[in-house]
This record gives sequence, C-alpha cells and structure tokens, in this order.
Amino acid sequence: MDFLLPLAAALTALILLLLYQRWCNLRSSQLAESITGTSPVIEKDPYDAIEPPSPGFDWATTSQIKLRTFRPKYHLTMSLENVTMSDFLEMDESYLDRLALRREIMDDNPEATRQCNEVAKPAVLELYDWIVSAYLPRRYPMVYKPTMTANGRRLHNIATGKDIPTTSTSPISALYTLGENIDTDFLILLPSSTAVDGSPIYHLEAFVTCFPSGFSTKEKCGMPLATIHAPVPGYAAKLERSMDRFFAKLEVGKIVKRANWSISTDGVLFCEGGNHMYGDEDKSKPPNAATLQEEIERQKLDVVVEKCWLRCERQTLHRLPQTKALVFAFKTYMYKLSEIKEEGLGPDLADAIDGLGLGNVPEMKVYKRGVVWGEKIQEYLRSP
Repeated sequence: MDFLLPLAAALTALILLLLYQRWCNLRSSQLAESITGTSPVIEKDPYDAIEPPSPGFDWATTSQIKLRTFRPKYHLTMSLENVTMSDFLEMDESYLDRLALRREIMDDNPEATRQCNEVAKPAVLELYDWIVSAYLPRRYPMVYKPTMTANGRRLHNIATGKDIPTTSTSPISALYTLGENIDTDFLILLPSSTAVDGSPIYHLEAFVTCFPSGFSTKEKCGMPLATIHAPVPGYAAKLERSMDRFFAKLEVGKIVKRANWSISTDGVLFCEGGNHMYGDEDKSKPPNAATLQEEIERQKLDVVVEKCWLRCERQTLHRLPQTKALVFAFKTYMYKLSEIKEEGLGPDLADAIDGLGLGNVPEMKVYKRGVVWGEKIQEYLRSP
C-alpha cells in the first residue's frame, strides 16, 4: 500500500494547483470587469473612444438618413438630443458627388466659404488634428487609412485617392482640407465678449461652410449669437437666453444633435440669400403689410413645384477639450417632394406648412416664405 502514498500526494498537489489557477482566473475576471464595466475607476476619453459603424457598413451603398422633423405646429425650441462622439459625422452614397461640389464651391467662393479670425486659430487647428488623427481613421477605417509617405505621415482617403496631412499650421488650409474631405460644414464659436451679468457671449470666429441656407457666413463672422439670429422672429424672446446658457455650460465630452427643415424652391445648396422673406438679404426689418403682400404675390409666380425640395440639416454641437471652443457642425440633406409622397408623408408635410403659422412664433411662416411656396406645394402633397 505504500505505493499509494506518492499517488495521493500527486493528486493533492494537482487539486491545489487547479484551485490556484481557478482563483487566478477569477481575480483576472474581476479585474477586467472593474476596468471595462460600469466601475468609475477608469473612464474612457470620449474623444478617443470612437467606434466604427456596424459590421458590413458600406458608405457607397448607404442611403442618406431620412430627417422627418416636420410637425403639425412649429415651435421655436432647441430640441436637443444627446449622442456619442462616434455619431459626430455621417457618411452615405452621396459622398463623392458632394465632395466634388464642395471643392467647386470653395474654389469659386474662397472668402465666402472659409474664414478664421486670429482668436480662433488654435481652435481650428485643434479641431483639424482631432478629426484627421483620431476621429476619421477610427470611425471610418474603410475610407480613411493612416499611411507613411515621402512627405511624412498622412491619412489616405481611399474613396478619393488623395492623401490628407495629419497636421496643419495654417488654419485656412486646415478648413479647406476639412471642407474638401468631409460632407459637413463647421463653425467655430468662442466666448469673445461678456454680458452685463458676467456670463460669456459666444461669437462666430471661424468657419468652413459650403451649404449655407439663405445667409452669408462671411458677413456673420465675428458676430455674437444674438446678432447672428436677429432676423429670426421670436429668437430674442423665445430662445436667446436659454441658448446662451446652454452654450456657456456645455461640458467637454458631451455632444448634442438636432435637426431642422425648410423648403428650397430651387435646390441650390450654396445659398447666401433668398430663402427668407426678409432679414439677411436686404438687412431690413419686416416690410409693411401692403408692401409685403405685393412681394408675396410676385414671388408666388416663380414657384415651380417640380423644382422644390425639402431641405434639412442634421446639426451637432460639442466643445473642444483644449481650447474649449464650441464646434457647431451641420450636414445638409435634400429630399425630392415625390420621395415624401411615396413614403405616405405628403399630408403630414402639408399640415406642417400650415403649422409654421400655428406655433409659438406665427411669424415664422412669413419668414420662411411658407406664404410664397406653401399653397402650390400643399396642393401637390395632398394630391393622389
């Protein structure tokens, strides 16, 4: 029986070894859970934690998102929704066509499409560095690939075949590069002045905008938010204070989005005027009733339903971590009215056109020119 003693000792040692390994595995699992779970011990930097889209994503076959934000009554509100930094930029099948149009517009209108005041230079370069070095290659690795060239590190745009510098020393060049590689417009805002109560007032200090909707971004550059929105009816009374407070308190790492809608009677994306009944185009206040009605009737004659589009913007706002500048970004979408009818939403959009004058700012129907294009478009939307 003596031979059983060594065997028993060996079995005991084996059992102890297995128990020890199990304990080690359990401790490793607990440690991993404490790091990757909900434990506040280690938090991810939202600017670094950029996730790629779902498996199988192909921008070339991805339809543009459908923004259908029209409601029976139009209320002037911020209507913000929290999203993640990964949701900052959208890509779809219109990408290459849009980039070609953006380059053409920027080359033809250099001063109108990009500008940077001295105070905003660090913010522009920070935005550029983050987008090119971190966001694009992580969010859309199938399009933007880091590479090394004879000129140093670059981000290769597989879709266009062009290389993008990973750093820039010129804010204007940085804005152009962003504008020709991303189908999104960017506006940089900084607290350039102070209110009587000491709170910051944000001004537009830099931009690259290829698709302004009825306003000149160049003329607004340097202006505070209140002045920029002065032509918008109801802004001072309904939105100015809450918007100023939100801009001042928006935390680093948080990003919000919203969407709007309007009707374009010509489908032109680069539009510096003509989308509003009064305001930016002639720098005037609302005309008197008689003159206004005459102008409405004159403009009605030019409305051709087949040339009209539903124009929407997907807008985001977030704060840069270093310069603390705010980045207001928007991507513009154009939808044929026939598409809205095919979705069965023709009556809903027709009701929303009436709703422009039924919400908390009834003057919006005049300002957005709903009194000009409304009747013809409603007749089309409600027809079989």
